[in-house]
Amino acid sequence: MESLTKNGNSMEVNTGNLQNITNSEQTSFNTTEVIMPGIVEPEGFLVKTRVLNAPAAGQVSVKVEASGISFAEQSMRRGRYYEQPKFPFVPGYDLVGTVAATGPGVDPALLGKRVVALTKTGGWASYTLLSAIDLLPIPEDIDPLEAETLIVNGITAWQMLHNKARIQRGQTILVHGANGGVGTILTQLALHAGVRVIGTASPRHHEALRAQGVEPIDYNDTDLAGSVLKLAPGGVDAVFDHLGGASFARSFGLLAKGGVLVCYAIASELKETGNVLMPFVKVLVQLAWWNMLPNGRKAYFYNIWDGKGTEKFQGQLRDSFAALTTLLASGVLKPQIAARFPLTQITAAMKLAESRTAYGKVVLVP
Repeated sequence: MESLTKNGNSMEVNTGNLQNITNSEQTSFNTTEVIMPGIVEPEGFLVKTRVLNAPAAGQVSVKVEASGISFAEQSMRRGRYYEQPKFPFVPGYDLVGTVAATGPGVDPALLGKRVVALTKTGGWASYTLLSAIDLLPIPEDIDPLEAETLIVNGITAWQMLHNKARIQRGQTILVHGANGGVGTILTQLALHAGVRVIGTASPRHHEALRAQGVEPIDYNDTDLAGSVLKLAPGGVDAVFDHLGGASFARSFGLLAKGGVLVCYAIASELKETGNVLMPFVKVLVQLAWWNMLPNGRKAYFYNIWDGKGTEKFQGQLRDSFAALTTLLASGVLKPQIAARFPLTQITAAMKLAESRTAYGKVVLVP
């Protein structure tokens, strides 16, 4: 029997029947899941408890230790995500967990191993089923919450910096939303590479950014471009922009000769209505036009799922995540966790993630 309840900030769901990993013969588990039933406000999420099926061929059951809230879920709850999942579904773009059971054809040595996965959906649960080929290994001594910040946010930051912008020591870059989940890791990676970082954020976060070595600018500055050019009169070598709309054009105009604009979301579209595909098409057309201009500047739209299903895609994920965990273990990366919430407090967690007041990543801890 499954129980279905509407979630509130203080609601408790009975998880007394949740099973711990006790032996290799157990293949089904009670799982608590957050459900996105349709286009809803944060109060509209549901919490459901059910029995998770045993893993099929090629699958594993994973006991989830941490899953983050990303910009993707903010888009999905508004029906504004490109390739929007069909309602209802369990959100959760990535997760850290332990393999609790293995299906036919899967190496049983995986049982009990801690893993991470880029999932797009399904992470906001206490147990979930995943394809074994989507798992990435993780050193056992890494904190699961810190590891969670390195999956979608960390891989995005690493690949934008090194695969798209191809930053070099001594360059100057502009990071929009330097206090966010992607921004906090991106700035640390850039500073470690010997790159000067200018970052936009709310004034409440400027002191923390300065402490890291970032030169902050108020994201609401009415002359933001002028403020950037005061710090970098010749323009910047790269801009990382998730805002969209007029911000993309402004960012492209701030590039020095040979500079690179990397766009990775269109946050300005969250409150709009209509066909969700058209804004992306318009952006891609605009970027293609900019790339034809004879000024030496380039503009790209980064999508972490490019090449999904190929060996190259999985290899790049593995390599990027391995580099990130090495930097974490050495103390170079210091993950910023804004807050942690149980699944039953998804409303409060989502509101904080969307408030633009958090410094770092909001994480769900089943």
